[in-house]
Amino acid sequence: MTDPTPLASGPVVIGGSTGFMGQYLIPHLQSAGREVITISRSGADISWGDQAAIDRAVDGASLVIGLAGKSVNCRYTPENRAAIFRSRLDTTSSLSSAIARAASPPPLWINSSTATIYRHAEERPMTESSGEIGTGFSVEVAKAWERALFADDLPHTRRVALRSAIVLGHGGVLGPLKNLARLGLGGAQHDGRWPISRARRAAGTAHRPGARRGRQRFSWVHVEDIARIIDFLEVTPTLDGPVNAASPNPTDNADFMATVRRVLGVRIGPPMPRWMLELGAIAIRTETELILKSRWVIPEKLTVAGFEFAYPDLEDALRESFDLECVR
Repeated sequence: MTDPTPLASGPVVIGGSTGFMGQYLIPHLQSAGREVITISRSGADISWGDQAAIDRAVDGASLVIGLAGKSVNCRYTPENRAAIFRSRLDTTSSLSSAIARAASPPPLWINSSTATIYRHAEERPMTESSGEIGTGFSVEVAKAWERALFADDLPHTRRVALRSAIVLGHGGVLGPLKNLARLGLGGAQHDGRWPISRARRAAGTAHRPGARRGRQRFSWVHVEDIARIIDFLEVTPTLDGPVNAASPNPTDNADFMATVRRVLGVRIGPPMPRWMLELGAIAIRTETELILKSRWVIPEKLTVAGFEFAYPDLEDALRESFDLECVR
């Protein structure tokens, strides 16, 4: 799609470049003529342990993008919980320290956050101005991540916490869902009662029953729009602080799964009750919170600033992600 937004110029530093979003952003930025310097634990220009090299890369950059963090698609064991915190806070602190020491600090630092920071919401959407912060382990991670972003005094660098919804695109979360749908397991994911241990309750990792019959809200955004939002933020200096990166047209779980089936031409998809989801999550080492929490997020700041989404509608976003022709 043609993007009318004028692009900025100058070097870009991407911390956490080997993940889903990083791998999309690198060619996107390079195609616009940008020099891209990558940081990761492996497979990048610079490793996270080399602070001197990070300092050199950040000094004189026009944009820093922080994406690093262990995937939350895992069981929330004590070891994994510690790694989820550490991977976000240490890398964010590293970027912040580099910016603080830079003779020519970057004018903009965009750091990943998550729309999961908001509470389970069924009755109204969450915006940057009126959204309510939730509770539990995942929310504490998001809060700590944003505190690390804004902790240091960086007077010459505008900072944005990109509160991303579920990101759609080639691969990512849609790969497993596509396979499940084609196996006839692409039905709505139904919440319900499930025993919660004292340890999980104390750790904040237990999902308590919420929306019923697949009516938990599902906010999403296409990865191309993530890239376009980053372009837009560079040339829109009035935007800072938390920014919701989510389509203006959220849906709910039942409609999302029905749209996946329709796009793939799959006719059968019986609902999946919570007991089945919990057993499946244990088997594949993940958590049901990722699909049962009601995330209802609206991109208020972007809409007011005039940003136009390339993929505002779910069916077109899914068709592009599955390499199918969009219907417009």
